[in-house]
Parts: sequence; C-alpha cells; structure tokens
Amino acid sequence: MERLLVLVRHGQSEWNEKNLFTGWKNPDLTPLGIEEARRAGSELKKIGVKFDVGFTSQLLRAQHTLDLIAEEIGQPGLPVVRDLALNERHYGDLSGLNKDEAREKWGPDQVQLWRRSYLVAPPNGESLRDTVARVVPFYVQYILPIVLREEPVLVAAHGNSLRALCMVLEKMTPEAVTTLEIATGVPIVYCLNADSTVAKKRVLDG
Repeated sequence: MERLLVLVRHGQSEWNEKNLFTGWKNPDLTPLGIEEARRAGSELKKIGVKFDVGFTSQLLRAQHTLDLIAEEIGQPGLPVVRDLALNERHYGDLSGLNKDEAREKWGPDQVQLWRRSYLVAPPNGESLRDTVARVVPFYVQYILPIVLREEPVLVAAHGNSLRALCMVLEKMTPEAVTTLEIATGVPIVYCLNADSTVAKKRVLDG
C-alpha cells in the first residue's frame, strides 16, 4: 500500500462566481462547483483510490465538495473529520467585498499585497503565515499519522489552507508559496515516503 494523501480545493462557490472575498463566510457551491467536485471524484475513481478517512473544514463549500467526491468514488459513508483548522484564510474586513470594489477603495497594490503576501494580513484578518500556523500543526497531529500508517486520506479544503499544506509538503519558501495557484476541483495526489517527505506528486487535471 502507498502512503497516499489527496488534496482537493472545493469547487466554485457562489461567492467565487460573484468575485467576492469569502474567507470564513459560508456560501455553497454553484452548479459549476458541483460539476467540478464530481469531476474530481471521477478522476480519483479512474486511478482506483479508496480512502480510509476524509478531512475538511467547517465551511459548507468544502464539506459539500468532499461529499460529492465520496459519492463519485463509491464511498458515500466515508468517515469525515470537520475542523476549523482547515478553514480558508480569514479575510477580515475584506470578507464579503467585491474584489474590484476593494481595489478601488484601497488601491490594487495594497489589495494584491493582502491577497498574496505571506506576512501581511488584511485588516482584522489572517495572513498566510497565520493560516500556516493553524493548518500545519493540525496536519502533523491528525492527518500525517494516518497517511504514514498507509491509510489513504482525502482532504477537501480551500485555496489558502491547501497552499499551507503544499508549502510544507514541497518545502516551499514563503516567497515561492505566494505564487502557488491551486485550481478548484483538481485533485493533487501525493505519495509520501516513510519519513513523511514526498516521493511522488501527481495532479489529476484530466
């Protein structure tokens, strides 16, 4: 058995479609997002993977994505852990704002800094470093031990919480992770070595 860890960013949400900062707000998937989640499940079904457990955030769009993937691969009763630690980065005062309106209010350079900087947080929100500080300990304590027991794990979460995980898995610098883009509904399959380093990575983008 391989030590498999699969990461999937949730499908398009209603606020993604409206170009709004979402963070900890709780919109559901759009019809396209549902289709993306089902396609992710279909891609995983093609490689024949079955999971022992799923992990997701406390936000509906990620939970719905995990449920749809589990249905597609024939595991509708997959045990699932839902935890705040895997939530999207908290966007603070930007939450619910249209991204174009935010650029008009604060300027495009400032908004881009809030969105992509590792260290700089939006007003009353989290930086990516803050997100890493809650995601990584949860991964090390709860997810990694299961993977190392050769029990495949599925994580359905968010762009920034998954960037935090990819940063650790791929030993990325804070500078490198700022340019990492994770597509919605595209499974990233990691096979780990016994020492928790990455042996293989595969992106199932069809």
